[in-house]
Amino acid sequence: MMPDTDILIAGGGLNGPALALALAQGGLSVTVVDSRPAPARAEAGFDGRAYALALASQRLLAVTGVWPRIAASQPILKIKASDGIAGQGPSPFFLGFDSAELEEGPMGYMVEDRHLYAAFLAAMQADPRITLLSGETVVAQEPQPQAITVTLASGRQITARLLVGCDGRTSGTAARAGIKRTGWGYGQTALVTAIHHEKDHEGTAQQFFMPSGPLAILPLPGGHHSSIVWSESDATAQAIQSLPDAEYLDALRPRFGDYLGAITLAGARFTYPLNLTLANAFIAPRVALVGDAAHGVHPIAGQGLNLGLRDVAALAQTLIEARRRGDDIGSPVTLDAYQRWRRFDSTTLALGMDTVNRLFSNNNPLLRAGRDLGLGLVGALPGLRRHFMRQAAGLSGDLPRLLAGQKI
Repeated sequence: MMPDTDILIAGGGLNGPALALALAQGGLSVTVVDSRPAPARAEAGFDGRAYALALASQRLLAVTGVWPRIAASQPILKIKASDGIAGQGPSPFFLGFDSAELEEGPMGYMVEDRHLYAAFLAAMQADPRITLLSGETVVAQEPQPQAITVTLASGRQITARLLVGCDGRTSGTAARAGIKRTGWGYGQTALVTAIHHEKDHEGTAQQFFMPSGPLAILPLPGGHHSSIVWSESDATAQAIQSLPDAEYLDALRPRFGDYLGAITLAGARFTYPLNLTLANAFIAPRVALVGDAAHGVHPIAGQGLNLGLRDVAALAQTLIEARRRGDDIGSPVTLDAYQRWRRFDSTTLALGMDTVNRLFSNNNPLLRAGRDLGLGLVGALPGLRRHFMRQAAGLSGDLPRLLAGQKI
């Protein structure tokens, strides 16, 4: 039986399109099933939602032809991480990174969701090897020895050599494949918005650790807008989100400080609960998981999308090289190679972010003294600081070729 497509991707958020473009570039035919109507998302106005793309992730987008299509981006030139209490300001001990210490350039880029998705959509539409099915959902899957049959909500059936789940933390692909999950909630909710500020951010990303949870202030294009990802306990976050805009800002100001001058709201306000969820396996018969479907992590350091793009690069390289050898791209041997490449790295990073959140999200004076000393020590040692900078830029570890800026 000849399948209808080499790869069927369930989920058209960001990882799904990135994987589709990487695979198509390697000569594979790809069908992307996206439950949302594509044009509506691509044509959305400014709402403040944005992603911190590590330098390695930007390289992947450049190689796959997405980066030149992005309307605007903001280089991340500096990163500052500090500990403190709302209203009292940050600790004098902090960790600072400056991209001038890296030969490769900025540590990353901030890109708005609307610009990133629009660029993905345009690139997919320009590639004849990619079929995008918008407004459709996968409701059933049945693996066979040489293929997998997928049933859509419309009743249509499609056969593929491999099904890839890019369908988020509650992945239906994983559940239908019998893959169980391990995880826990943090009792925290993220408040997300955008602000306008009086002073220029100068490309600096700030991470302010408070007892209730971290506040990330991420620079957006233009110099006077930043994206906010602000973690609070569930009850506090719910109370703040229900406030009128003026009172919401009154709650934010003592946490934000005055280093950027006067602030005003500039985008829509969102919330989402924070939890850790790890798939117990990244593969099943004729199935592979990518991104949040494999590992949903705390948003500290904005690594969620970057972790997903590392999966994308590793899976694309594994499948394309298997095809070139004449191997079955959906075989257990091929899929196990992907799992061995990505599972340890992603699980280690996810648990590391979990540890950092638990270490900093408290007001224990002994822990505060220890973590402040640790931040100051890393910042004072050039070799150690450079190591962490390269990690933040996604340049360390066993990099797939796409993350090194090379075609597969």
